[in-house]
Amino acid sequence: MNKIPYGANAEAGQYVQSIDAKIYYEVYGNGQPIVLLHGGILGSTIEMATFIDSLKKNFQVIAISTRGHGKSEIGNTPITYEQKANDVMAVINAVTKESVVILGFSDGAYTSYKVAGMYPGSIKKIVAIGAGEQIPGLRKVVFNQKELLNIDKDFWNQQKTLMPEPERLEEFWAGMENFYNTMSASKALFGSIKCPVLFLAGELDKNAPLPTIINAYNMTPNSQLSIIPNTGHVVFLENFAAVWASIVPFLKNK
Repeated sequence: MNKIPYGANAEAGQYVQSIDAKIYYEVYGNGQPIVLLHGGILGSTIEMATFIDSLKKNFQVIAISTRGHGKSEIGNTPITYEQKANDVMAVINAVTKESVVILGFSDGAYTSYKVAGMYPGSIKKIVAIGAGEQIPGLRKVVFNQKELLNIDKDFWNQQKTLMPEPERLEEFWAGMENFYNTMSASKALFGSIKCPVLFLAGELDKNAPLPTIINAYNMTPNSQLSIIPNTGHVVFLENFAAVWASIVPFLKNK
């Protein structure tokens, strides 16, 4: 069990104001800054624990709890990836003047694409896990809120103690459901990314099926592809060694 309570570590935690919400983040280690963005809805900074443990030895790790997750506020404006990108840049600007690497999973990876498109001078590389082409109607996202809460009651009880407004959790989920069913990540977005991107996914990922990952890879000018056999969406929890073996050379290459 991880000894450091990532996402709730008072010794490393800080806030930055991003328009209408306070965004929480933690910083570990020294070196080239690398931003970690967890997944959406069920995601939290703690799911990135093995990445933080591994990266902080050689990098300055900036682990962000994205809007509406963990200790970050929800705010009062509609959810967009432009908003999420601005949240990330608010944190980056508070921590460093250097260009950063972003490692994002699922929702965090989609956010990284938008950050790179909007702020190309600030992003050095992207490692994108489990996030391919997405257009409205490609897949229907439906959240059964009671079912989600029952998946891991202890986890959600713990998460609610972190949230500034736990009473708004289901409202936030409803907003995210609408957002995911109307968002687009297609040629215009992928073509706008100038930095190198490593697209990484599990072969059996049902949230980001293999053809959508390959399409994103083909639409991105400076991209690499790594598919981990016989793994699903949360590929780094299923086979971290294989994921790490793909990431290390990508980070080392100039």
